[in-house]
Parts: sequence; C-alpha cells; structure tokens
Amino acid sequence: MKITNRRAFYDYEILERLEAGINLYGAEVKAVRQGHANLAGSFVRIIGSEAYLVNAKILPYEYARPEGYDEARTRKLLLHKSQIISLKSRIEGANLTLVPLALYIKNGFIKLEIALAKGKKAYQKKEAKKRQDLDRELEAELSQT
Repeated sequence: MKITNRRAFYDYEILERLEAGINLYGAEVKAVRQGHANLAGSFVRIIGSEAYLVNAKILPYEYARPEGYDEARTRKLLLHKSQIISLKSRIEGANLTLVPLALYIKNGFIKLEIALAKGKKAYQKKEAKKRQDLDRELEAELSQT
C-alpha cells in the first residue's frame, strides 16, 4: 500500500528525497495499512531539534474507539539528529520547504518519504501543464497509427 501526495509534484520542484519513520498509534497503523490516509495539504515542520508532520489526515480505524481521536494531529517524524540539523540549515538558507511525498510500508514499518523542495511559480506550473498536454496528444497520435 502506497499513499502518494500527487499535489506536491505539481506545486513543488523536488530537489532531494529522504525516508523517515513516523510515530503512530496502533489504530493509526491499521488505518494506514488499509489505505485510509491523505497527505494533501500536509507539510513537515522542524521545531527545535525534532521534525513533525503537520495536517496529514489518517482516518480513524473502523474497529477502534473513536472518542478523543484527532485525524489531523501533528505526528513526530523519526530522523537522525544530524539529518534534522542538515535539513534545518538548508531550509533556512535557500527558501526551501519540506514536503511529504508518500506514505508506505517497508519491512513491516510505516515510512514517510519527504522531499526538500522549492515552490514553483504560476508560469512554471502552466508550462508543465502545457508540456503534459502536448505529450498526451503526441502519445494519442502515435497509438492511432
């Protein structure tokens, strides 16, 4: 099961990818295994010497107790201290951001793929959309002949 943040590829230019563990409750792990998570609109924030995933929605597991559960709570990311320091210095220096790309299972553990990214301007998004449309038309013409 791989849950991707497709909007991130449209809004950001991906510079570097990184894999991080994520601190979840037991019912959240079961919900992610069923694919009940959404990364749209979420981002990674570094506070002090720890990294957190903000606004990621993990829907409640259907057989767990729902009282007091916040599906969009802030979740701690499991990274080495040296990685966090490196990311923090790169973000502050060059107008970059950390964006979650995918949530997946690897060797029985839930992992989050995050990326160091730079925001695209509106004209860059339009150019990318035009390029995709042209490629799609060309592919359709080639498949017809």
